[in-house]
Amino acid sequence: MTDEEAKKAILDSLGEKSGAKTKFYLKDFYKILPDMKPRDVKNIVNRMVGEGLLEYWSSGSTTLIGLKGAGKQHKEED
Repeated sequence: MTDEEAKKAILDSLGEKSGAKTKFYLKDFYKILPDMKPRDVKNIVNRMVGEGLLEYWSSGSTTLIGLKGAGKQHKEED
């Protein structure tokens, strides 16, 4: 699987789940791309954050990842 195919799979999967949940643990991305090594998945997620497709969200003790601009905290800012 190429990086572009992996990115598309991540975006498609997060788009399908956007109604119920907007933030995910890194381990959830491992389930989306089960054939890839965890380090490769982490690198792809980090690149997607850098490209502005995804964003990190932290509660202080936990870091979650979600689609850029999605979630409750963005609705409150509007």
